[in-house]
Amino acid sequence: MRKPNAGDHVDDVLAQWQNVRPEGDASPMAIFTRVYRLSKYLNRRIADVFRKHGLHDGEFDLLATLYRSGQPQGLTPNALRHAAVLSSGAMTNRLDRLEAAGLIQRVPNPDDRRSLLIRLTVQGQTVLLGCLDEYLATLDGLQAPLDKEQRQALASGLRVLLRTLEEQCDD
Repeated sequence: MRKPNAGDHVDDVLAQWQNVRPEGDASPMAIFTRVYRLSKYLNRRIADVFRKHGLHDGEFDLLATLYRSGQPQGLTPNALRHAAVLSSGAMTNRLDRLEAAGLIQRVPNPDDRRSLLIRLTVQGQTVLLGCLDEYLATLDGLQAPLDKEQRQALASGLRVLLRTLEEQCDD
């Protein structure tokens, strides 16, 4: 186990690259390899929370999107797909699973007879809210090693990267 202020695995990797390829600049790995490794650890911890509530992360995301949209009549599948950044095939599969579990329902769209709205059921809202507190507590625990200023700086830097990538992908 490393000391709190010691380097991490990525520091070791960067040192190895420096040794075998001193003319190269492996510094971009400092951020992105850490983000990649963090995502693996975070996904495991968060998946455990969702699994306790009978959900997968993508299912939680759809339920949460429906809930926080503030649209009790529901959202169109396209609006939901756009918010969740999913292909139409992946969206259909997720919606089918959530509907089979009784967590969402597909209802006719009163504004467009050719389309449907996706709406949370009472059971879906109950499952979501039952999971939400544990999810937030888990996230809070995961960020505990960072002080307030570090959290804000990290969130700010990641926001810039994410916004840039989202803009590039929307082109």
